[in-house]
Amino acid sequence: MLEIQNFLARFPPFDELPESALHQAASQVEISYFRSGSEVLKYGDEIHDLYIVRSGAVEVYRRNGELYNRLEEGDLFGQIGLLMQNRVRFPVKAIEDTLVYCLPESLFTEYCEQYEHFSDFVEVEDTSRLRHAVQASADSHSLATVRIASILTREPTLATADTTVQQVARKMVAEQVSYALITASESEQPIGGKGAQGLSLLGMITEHDLSERVIADGRPLSTPISEVMSTEIETLDANAYVYEAMMLMLRHNTHHLPIVNKGKPVGVLEMTDIVRYESQNSLLIVNSILQQQSQDDLAKLADQVHDCFVRMVQEDANSHMIGSAMAIIGRTFKQRLLELAEEALGSPPIPYCFLALGSMARDEQLVVTDQDNALILDETFQTEQHGDYFEALANWVCDGLNRCGYPYCAGQIMATNPQWRKTLQEWKTCFAQWIDHPDPQALLNSSIFFDLDGVWGHTHWADQLNAFIVERARRNKRFLACLARNALNRTPPLGFFKDFVMEKDGRHNNSINLKRRGTAPLADVIRVHSLAAGSVARNSFERLDDIIDAGILPEGRGPDLRDAMEFISMVRIRHQASDLIAGRVADNNIEPENLSAFERRNLKDAFQVLSQAQNFLKFRYQGNGPLK
Repeated sequence: MLEIQNFLARFPPFDELPESALHQAASQVEISYFRSGSEVLKYGDEIHDLYIVRSGAVEVYRRNGELYNRLEEGDLFGQIGLLMQNRVRFPVKAIEDTLVYCLPESLFTEYCEQYEHFSDFVEVEDTSRLRHAVQASADSHSLATVRIASILTREPTLATADTTVQQVARKMVAEQVSYALITASESEQPIGGKGAQGLSLLGMITEHDLSERVIADGRPLSTPISEVMSTEIETLDANAYVYEAMMLMLRHNTHHLPIVNKGKPVGVLEMTDIVRYESQNSLLIVNSILQQQSQDDLAKLADQVHDCFVRMVQEDANSHMIGSAMAIIGRTFKQRLLELAEEALGSPPIPYCFLALGSMARDEQLVVTDQDNALILDETFQTEQHGDYFEALANWVCDGLNRCGYPYCAGQIMATNPQWRKTLQEWKTCFAQWIDHPDPQALLNSSIFFDLDGVWGHTHWADQLNAFIVERARRNKRFLACLARNALNRTPPLGFFKDFVMEKDGRHNNSINLKRRGTAPLADVIRVHSLAAGSVARNSFERLDDIIDAGILPEGRGPDLRDAMEFISMVRIRHQASDLIAGRVADNNIEPENLSAFERRNLKDAFQVLSQAQNFLKFRYQGNGPLK
C-alpha cells in the first residue's frame, strides 16, 4: 500500500492531496491488468472508477474512431464518464501491456467536493472547463461530427434541361436511382465547365414527380424535363454535418437532398444514407403525422413525441439537434392540421401564411412548451368577406394543437386572437410602431414576435417580414438600447459569492428555473446583437455565427456564449427527459442538490458567462430616451 501511496503522490492531482487522503486512496484502489490490444473501456458502458495508468500505455478515442489522446504512466482517464451520468464517453484501448489503478467513484466524488484543486484538474478551468464539457458531449454523438461528404456513396445522376422526360426516366432506371438532378444544357454552361464540377444545378426530378406531373397529367414522353422538374429545391454543402442534413430533410419532408461543393452538384443524400447513422425515430413521427386523417388521430401521437425526445437525449444528441427535431415535429403538426382544416372548411378565399413564433421559429423547442402563432393575410383581405373563414381556421388549428400537446398560450399570442391576424402591410406597420416607439409593451411583443417562421401557405411572406424587421431595427439605435435594457430584466441565479439563488414560488420552491433564468435571457442577449449585426438567422446558434463574423463581441465572448447556451440547454433537456422517464410532468425547474458536482460547477460557469454578457449589453447599446 505504501508503494501505491508513493506512486500517487508523484502525479497531479494527487500530489497536492493531504497525506491522509493519499493513504485513503491507496487503501481503496484496485489493480487491473490489460494485455496489449485489449479494450479497457467501451463506449456507452457504465463506469464507476477513475483509472490511473501505473505502467504501459493506452489510447483514448472519440466515438467516431478518431484518436483523441495517448496516455502513459501517471495519466488519468474515465473522469468525463464519471462526471456525465456514469457512461463511458471516450473508449480506451491498451497499446502496451498495461497496469492501472482503479479509484472508486465514491472517493473520486468525495475528493471533487472537498479539494478544489482536484476538481479543477479533472474538470479543467473557468470557460475552458465549460468548453471541455460541451465538446465532450458533442464528440459523443456521431451525427455532430460526421460530414456529409464522408457518407455519399455515389456521384449524382445528371440530365440536362433539354432532355425529354422519357430519356431521363430511362437514365434513372439504368442507374437504379429514384431521382435525377437537372443542369443547364451544354450550350448554356459557363465557358470551361466540364463534368459535374462545372455544371449549374437548375432543378431535380423524382419518381414521385414523374408519376404526378407526367403520367397523371397525361403529358407526352417527349416533354422537356425542364417543364416538370422541381425548381425550388433545398441544397446543402458537402462540408456540412449529417445532423444538419437530417434536420433540413425533416423540415421540408424530402427524401432527396442535393449536395453541392462551391455551388456545383457532387451527390444526392438520401434518407437511406442517414439511417445507418441515426434511428428513424424523428422521421417516422413526421411521416406518421402527415398520414393522420383527423384531430383524434393526431392527438394519439403526442406520447410518441415524448418518446422521441427521450431517445434523442439517451443517444447524446446536442441541444441544437433536439431543439430542431422538436420544432420540425411541431411544425408538421401545424401543417397537417392546416391541411385538415382546409379540407373541413373549404379552400381559403384568399392566400395566407401561418406563422410559428418563439422557440419553434428558432428551432429551440423542447417538450415543455405552449403554442405561439399568428396569420399573415393577403392584401385583399376584407373582414366582412373573409373574417369568418380565418377565425374558424385559427380555432380549428389552435384547438388541434392543444389536443396534440401544445397548450393554449396564456397570453393569447395565437391566431385565434383577431389582433394577430393581419395583412403583410399591417404587420409591417405594427412592427414599425414597436421599433420606433419602444414602450414596455412593444418590447415585450418584440421578444416574442421577432422570432417568426412561416410554416404553411405563402411562407416567403415570413421571410419578407423578417427582413423588414431586421433592417428597420438595425438602423434604430434607441430601439436597440431599449431592447438591450429589457434583456437585463431576467438575471442569472448567482449570488454575490457565486452561489445559486433559488426560486421562491410555491411548488418550485428552492429550485432554479433554467428557462426563465438561463436559456431565455441568453436568447434575449443574442437577439439584440443579432439585430445589430443585421442577421436574418432565427436560431440562436446561427445568430451567434453572424454576430461573431460582425465583430460585435470582444474576442472569445462569442464561443463562450455558445458554450453557455449549450450547457444550460442540455441540463434543462436532461432534466425534462428524467421527468418523463419517471412518469412525472416535465418542467424547467432543477434542484441543484440533484445535480452532480460537475454539473453544478459548469452551470455556475455558464451563468457567469450570461452575467458578463448582460454587463456588456449595458456598455454596447447606450441609446437616448427613457422607457415610457
